[in-house]
Amino acid sequence: MPTENELFSAVDALLEQVAQDDLPSPAERRRLREAAGLTQGQIASALETRRETVANWELGKTEPRPPQRAAYARLLEKLAERFPGPAAEPEVPETETETVADPAVPEPVTEQALEQLASELATAVPVGEAPADAAGSHRPTGDARLSASPRRPGPKKAAKKPAAPAAAADPRFENGPLAVVDVDEDGQVLAYCVGGLVLDVPAKSLPSLIEWTLAEARLGQARLHRNGRDADPVLVLTPAALERYGLPASLSEEERRAGRLPDGHKVVKQLHRAEWKLTKRGFGPWARIYRPAEGSRRQCVQLCIPSWNALDAREWNRRDDPQLPTMHPADLARYLGAFAQRVMTPRGTAAVTGLELMTALRPPTRAEKDPVTGEFKQAFNTDALTAVYDVVECEVPDEHPILKGKFARHHLRTAAEMLMEEPYDWCRPLTDEECTRRYLVAIDINMSFAAAANGLTVGLNGPTHLTGNPAFDPSLPGSWLVDLSHVDLSRVDIAGRTVDGDRLPSPFTPKGETPTGPAWYATPTVAYAVELGFDVAPIEAYVRTQTGRYLDPWYKRLRDAYVATMADLGVTTDLGGQEFLDAMARSKQVDPAMALLAGAIKATAKGGIGKLRQRNRGQVPYYEPWPALARETWRPDIRAAVLANQRIGIHRKLMKTAAAADLYPVAIGTDAIVYPSPGPSPLDVLPHTAEGKPVPGAFRLGVSPGMVKHQGTQTVLWAEEQFEEQGGVFNIANLIKNDPSAGEGE
Repeated sequence: MPTENELFSAVDALLEQVAQDDLPSPAERRRLREAAGLTQGQIASALETRRETVANWELGKTEPRPPQRAAYARLLEKLAERFPGPAAEPEVPETETETVADPAVPEPVTEQALEQLASELATAVPVGEAPADAAGSHRPTGDARLSASPRRPGPKKAAKKPAAPAAAADPRFENGPLAVVDVDEDGQVLAYCVGGLVLDVPAKSLPSLIEWTLAEARLGQARLHRNGRDADPVLVLTPAALERYGLPASLSEEERRAGRLPDGHKVVKQLHRAEWKLTKRGFGPWARIYRPAEGSRRQCVQLCIPSWNALDAREWNRRDDPQLPTMHPADLARYLGAFAQRVMTPRGTAAVTGLELMTALRPPTRAEKDPVTGEFKQAFNTDALTAVYDVVECEVPDEHPILKGKFARHHLRTAAEMLMEEPYDWCRPLTDEECTRRYLVAIDINMSFAAAANGLTVGLNGPTHLTGNPAFDPSLPGSWLVDLSHVDLSRVDIAGRTVDGDRLPSPFTPKGETPTGPAWYATPTVAYAVELGFDVAPIEAYVRTQTGRYLDPWYKRLRDAYVATMADLGVTTDLGGQEFLDAMARSKQVDPAMALLAGAIKATAKGGIGKLRQRNRGQVPYYEPWPALARETWRPDIRAAVLANQRIGIHRKLMKTAAAADLYPVAIGTDAIVYPSPGPSPLDVLPHTAEGKPVPGAFRLGVSPGMVKHQGTQTVLWAEEQFEEQGGVFNIANLIKNDPSAGEGE
């Protein structure tokens, strides 16, 4: 069912469509303004938008959008009453030009602003005098030293392809979401932007660089949701730029441990003298520099410093062959700019960005007009995470304050005391028959955690405790204490066939072991036991009654970004079989920057889910609250539901594959599945129908999230040697890789 916010959005769209004829023609809008002696700047100030936006309205390039539209219509109506014009003549269409999109502004237009504008009519410039900021006047540039003149890239080898264009141009951010600041051989500071644009940077100090960015650079990104906020501009500083602005090329050992420069550093003092502030994190690899907002106008710039490890190699680079240290600034701008345009402007690590993306697509609040007072106030969105709720003992990690004094020191909680929903880490010995097959083929699920989040119903409010053997309700997300030790996979009928349960992992434990008694499980795990045909009898539960598919837009954004990036690498959704395998083998050599982008998107998906249960990383002592606990998005129950759904999704396909082809895995590591095979290719092992199509419900080769690709191939002899060296069976799934740079899971 659609949420209230989605229904309101649909109604707003209908009202906007109906109201297209409510406004006078563009020419009449300009006539009314000039008749009243008002400038475009005055109207823009009252409506909390830009002068260029008002100019576009008067040229007919764009139309006002809510909430400005209603206020602008009221203003024009009042002006028309005071300054009636001749009968309207047929409007002559203007020459077709490039349309500049009107930026969306979430802050409401207040009645006070309109009253203030109306009061200015009495003292407005008389009709006939030229307004100071009339249409067609040049853009104010301020100090000539703070110019943003475009240049061509320097003599170094720059990017061959421009970054993907933004979905819609926004005049406020016409130069893109970010810039890479570097110094050329002549000592000139340059800002490399997306699309190959290079700006001269006249700033001589870091405070003046921040001023230039906000005043002239036109960097930033429009909000992803109408109730969200625009992204702050990001400046990526190269080592040469760090030296120019008095910053160290790398942090000392002590500074690395602290994660920041000391407060006494000369550049930090420069910022304070210029009345710029730093967040509590201080001046670190991802520094935020700001001044308190003036009304709805944010004044904030974020710095990204790669040489201080802002772009971790595990997320943004290739660990075996680092690309970023030698990447040309134009290529780096193209890489990070494409990430910003397809995912969002980076906010920190890929994990932090993944979590921020959830909030950007599901903002917790919106502006709502009070029907009594007429004032706008803050209201909460029903489809978002809006508050910090009480936690549940079984759902939190060992160091959480709620567990203080609950267990003896160094006690290892059992499954009956802790919700252990984690990805698979399972391996078994090969049978004699499997040893006759020569190869072990590992397949890997594309963006498995993101795919598991798609369509998943999660809880949006606090927990409700159910006791007294409650009936299981699969529509209620949460944690259930239930005994699933009676589930026997060999008794499950799949299309008239049964499977060998001894050669499959249990779907209920990460290690694939059969449960031995009551344990805590997330709703998807218990629902799967019911799906297999077994009765469940919960002992107690903690459930959430306000539910929604909170992660759906997050998944869709990441899916589209990944599919588009892989298409740039020559791997498209229409490829299958050997064509797909060949395209994947070539993809990393097609475009190194786009190959890094694909990895960063996957890291964003994986890290975002992990951040839902961010643990204490030594910030505070054991059992003391750490900063992440104060976030509305610290929701270990949602992380558990996603991981449970991911593991259950794998098991469901294992069962389909086993029933269709009598084929069983020998190892599973996170999202990599290893099958014994007569040949080295996935095509040699994955089952197909008589028509040559993949078996419905089984693993399928393809680029979309949830489909699989080839991770690597080894021989059975290699596996036996590994087992012998280790003195027993251990998980070989993540050792079978054709690409050593591939991470463990996605």
